Amino acid sequence: MLLDYNKIDPELLPAIEQLPNLEITRENVQQVRATLASRPRPPSAVEVMETVDKVITPDGEVGVHIYRKSKRANQPAVMWIHGGGYIIGSAADERARVISASLDCTVVSVEYRLAPEHPFPAGANDCYGVLEWMVAQSDLLNIDPMRIAIGGASAGGGMAAGVALMARDRGGPKMKFQLLLYPMIDNLHSTDSGQIENHPVWNQGTSFRAWEMYLGGTPGADASPYAAAARATDLRGLPPAFICVGSEDLFRDEDIEYARRLVQADVPCEFALFPGLYHGGDTFVPTARVSRRLNESFLRALGDALNVA
Repeated sequence: MLLDYNKIDPELLPAIEQLPNLEITRENVQQVRATLASRPRPPSAVEVMETVDKVITPDGEVGVHIYRKSKRANQPAVMWIHGGGYIIGSAADERARVISASLDCTVVSVEYRLAPEHPFPAGANDCYGVLEWMVAQSDLLNIDPMRIAIGGASAGGGMAAGVALMARDRGGPKMKFQLLLYPMIDNLHSTDSGQIENHPVWNQGTSFRAWEMYLGGTPGADASPYAAAARATDLRGLPPAFICVGSEDLFRDEDIEYARRLVQADVPCEFALFPGLYHGGDTFVPTARVSRRLNESFLRALGDALNVA
């Protein structure tokens, strides 16, 4: 099946021709990382304090970027997990800065280990270890351990969903909220939107290859739910969630189904479907009206969950 590009929001169409080639394979993943790292980064739209640090976890050292707007006491906090299909990306993430500046909260962005060099569970263990550290060191970090949320975009949203499952099953840290922006959660893509081959930015072929690298093979329906949250059979007892996705995103239907199942499991879940939006279109064209609506909606939901005035 092929996507009808006439369905894409007109404000987002021109950016498609300028987007980097993400036809990623095991053979070229290092080259793609280098190419993306060499691209000039636009100046940040927000001003926050940034600290780069190392966290000691049971699996070893994990890098973190800590963002703060102010030094006010007992701040709410967000553990942020960057996207990139589990194989590319960086904790130096603009959205982490935006969340901190918009809500005057502490955001800890995790530099988790990437596949294929470090397949699951390496990255998930890194994030879980940082989450435990945030709670244990809440006094030092000047954060409220009762107001910690977890979130991410794309693969980061998928990993956030998996870490939330890990925390529930291990009796780990209690989180106020999970913020899942167009999360990558279904290694099978066994949905209608998952059958479309030519989505912009992140297409079906690249996604299957990324899953193979992250999972260290193709376990199919036997994949761990901590890696692919769609595989979870029981969603009860998870933190309240906000999930959003674009109508022209490969992940559209798997995200709709996960939101439906959360509600069915009595987990409070707000869901938003943005018409004409392709994967990550809000980051490539942040001034588009649909992009602004997406950002306003998730910031409002996160602020309400963390009781930010």
